[in-house]
Amino acid sequence: MALDYTQAAQEILDAIGGADNVVSAAHCATRLRLVLADDSKVDQQAVDNAAGAKGNFKASGQLQVIYGTGTVNKVYDEFIALGHISAASKAEAKAAAAEQQKNPFLRAIKLLGDVFVPIIPAIVASGLLLGIMSALSFMDSNGFISLETDNAWYQILNLVSNTAFTFLQILIGFSAAKAFGANPYLGAVMGMLLINPGLQNANTVATEGVQQTFTVIPGLYSIEWTGYQGHVIPIVIAAGILAFIEKRLHRIVPEAFDLFVTPLVSVAATAYIVMLAVGPIFVWAENAILGAIQFLLTLPLGLGSLIMGALYAPTVVTGIHQMYTTIDLGQIASYGVTYWLPLASAANIGQAGAALAVAVKTRDVKIRSLALPSSLSAFMGITEPAIFGVNLRFVKPFVAGCIGGGLGAMFASIVGLAAAGTGVTGIFGILLCLNQPVQYLIMFAIAALVGFGLSFVLYRDATDVQVEADHTPEAAVAQAAVSAPARDEAQAAAVSAAAADAALAAVNSEPATKAAPTTIVSPIRGTAIPMSQVSDPVFASEAMGGGIAIIPDEGKLYAPADGTIIVLAETGHAVGMNTDAGTEILMHIGIDTVGLEGKPFTPHVKVGEHVSAGQLLMDIDLDYIVAQGLDTVTPVIITNSAAYEAVEPCADGPVAAGDPIIRVH
Repeated sequence: MALDYTQAAQEILDAIGGADNVVSAAHCATRLRLVLADDSKVDQQAVDNAAGAKGNFKASGQLQVIYGTGTVNKVYDEFIALGHISAASKAEAKAAAAEQQKNPFLRAIKLLGDVFVPIIPAIVASGLLLGIMSALSFMDSNGFISLETDNAWYQILNLVSNTAFTFLQILIGFSAAKAFGANPYLGAVMGMLLINPGLQNANTVATEGVQQTFTVIPGLYSIEWTGYQGHVIPIVIAAGILAFIEKRLHRIVPEAFDLFVTPLVSVAATAYIVMLAVGPIFVWAENAILGAIQFLLTLPLGLGSLIMGALYAPTVVTGIHQMYTTIDLGQIASYGVTYWLPLASAANIGQAGAALAVAVKTRDVKIRSLALPSSLSAFMGITEPAIFGVNLRFVKPFVAGCIGGGLGAMFASIVGLAAAGTGVTGIFGILLCLNQPVQYLIMFAIAALVGFGLSFVLYRDATDVQVEADHTPEAAVAQAAVSAPARDEAQAAAVSAAAADAALAAVNSEPATKAAPTTIVSPIRGTAIPMSQVSDPVFASEAMGGGIAIIPDEGKLYAPADGTIIVLAETGHAVGMNTDAGTEILMHIGIDTVGLEGKPFTPHVKVGEHVSAGQLLMDIDLDYIVAQGLDTVTPVIITNSAAYEAVEPCADGPVAAGDPIIRVH
């Protein structure tokens, strides 16, 4: 009997714990892909027994339920309608799945990326220029060069170089509020609050001390009246608090008063919390960390420097590095030089090398366009673009940069590398170490090469990681666990809904007739391999039917027989036809290529069109698929395998389009 799509959708919806448990729903050519909020709510037996389902498995954070081509579209439509669920693309479902799988630490890292990536262009531009201007100013004041700075041309560049960093908290406040779902303009106001001229500039605290305090609780608690220039975490926390308050006020404040009550209360309440609690906590943390650093620097064999070189970049994330000037000034006063600045320089160079490796290795043009200038900025001593925009965003490059920085700092400590002043690191830091230039260059090389090498080995584009996740042994084992009866039914899955129903009826009763024997030829030039070698478990297990797979070496797909096109995926990645002899064939170009949204596919036919054997069906940009880190292998599946006694692959190795590959009889 024909499958009731509404019943099928309702059964799977009930089995997974209802619509409230669905984070995202999408489908590809053969399976329903669900991202769930709580896997413990899933009734696995009910999923296994759901009407029309040919099997299921968990991979890449998704519950994937196999229905077959044509059938899955209709079950999906009913599923969306019954649950009042927002439809999602497969790419969006993967993104949601990835987000669900992140632990709290990785979610926090992603949040920082969401905050900083939009403002990276501003701080990259300022960072590069700030490094250049700092070096020019140092060389001018120390007699290396002579500059005329008393003119508009120089002064305008000087203004541009420090503007983004002077008002960084405003940029962060706007972006962080947007990331948390608050009004970004209120976030900008919070940023302005933390660097308000009414507060002592934080950059002067190291040299002038705290100028003013205010009592909160007489005799018990007072706060330092200082700003948060250079600090990152306080404004991010402020934006989170702002979003928490604002969202709840929008729910309870009457609409007539919402426009002025909600912003006023949100900003005022957040200001009190941040100024009275969040800010002072960071002041306490900074003082504790500075004391610990001074202790570490006294450890023998450069071990303390190794630790601090590795931990320097994480302290940049908090903004604590702004306080390190006190270490430089204290050492210069005591020894005439600072041993701390070379450590900081090594840490910056390590992050620069790590970001450069991402720029070299990535195939993503957007990531490369961000990573390359960020690494150049870091080589000049301004690491925020590299840390927040690239390395911390992908985690492993950040760790690689920390290791490079630690080893470079350890070498600097062992050889006694010292700087005659402070304020310049990276490439131009050598100007402060002209009494030990060789040692500085060796430190530079160690930090840069180790950071680059480890990052290059560890970093992978998201598409590479996703492909590996889709093809884990766990996914294959789960698919192999699909029951034999389910696989038998799966062979009845058809390329169209009507054909699927007919095939299912044939499985559930004695078929009146068998399809005519025939030989299927290759639709594409390449190398034939057994279906069992395909990395996708659904195809490898032949749950959709028997067949063979081709690794293509030419981007042209031809009709393997005379017949009618009955399926053409909107994203172009799959073509199905019913031959004049009654054989139903599905050609699936690549694995997970549905996420490419049709970019590498140029179809030359449409559904319902009758084609002749050898007719060009589609042009395929194989290079684009490979560049996205995806597999181009093309399964050729006989989806009505149940109509035949045998589906026998008859090719192995190189094949040309038109060569016999499958015999059915």
